[in-house]
Amino acid sequence: MDREILLIVDPMCSWCWGFSPTIGAMAEEFAGQAPIFPIVGGLRPLTEDPMTGQAKAEVRHHWADVEKASGQSFDYSFFDRDGFIYDTEPACRALVTVRTLKPEAALGFLAAQHRAFYAENRDITDAAVLAELAETAGVDRDAFLAAFPTRKLIYLTATDFFRSQSMGVTGFPTVVLRSEGNLSLLTAGFQPFAALKPQLENWIAGGVDAEKEPAKA
Repeated sequence: MDREILLIVDPMCSWCWGFSPTIGAMAEEFAGQAPIFPIVGGLRPLTEDPMTGQAKAEVRHHWADVEKASGQSFDYSFFDRDGFIYDTEPACRALVTVRTLKPEAALGFLAAQHRAFYAENRDITDAAVLAELAETAGVDRDAFLAAFPTRKLIYLTATDFFRSQSMGVTGFPTVVLRSEGNLSLLTAGFQPFAALKPQLENWIAGGVDAEKEPAKA
């Protein structure tokens, strides 16, 4: 049976970083039966204005909530940055670039992006940083840097954003199960793997798909 786990995320979404261990566990447990396909949703694409003090306070609050719920660590020295522009499009486009060049490296690259930004305070809006992470994930650095700024990858990234919206996704992470063309929602938001595993096992076994069917892609 044709099955696929659609993972709608943003590399600069803190709840997606909290969800990172669940993504890893799903990949380890079920990827052989239903591969995970990451789709970038675009949390704050093409933002142009630097973060204000109020924006920093709001984001810091979100990080604290994620840290408490998930146990994932954060480097709060991020908030000492001046003039940071929280544009998530480059990080999203980098993931689409890796997915295009070497699909099997995409999930590892996503994990590296999350770790670099949230736990190491690295700037993953920077092409040089993204290229280094891509190389660490097994993608040729020069190939990445050649593809990353192209109109094709900009278009493919925007296509991901549109696909996410057309599926009715309004927040990240969201996991949608695709089986023979049918889509069903596994989770809209953070969940530990233990909470999702029984539903995934039931779906793999051919049982009821999940909670509900979202809008068609």
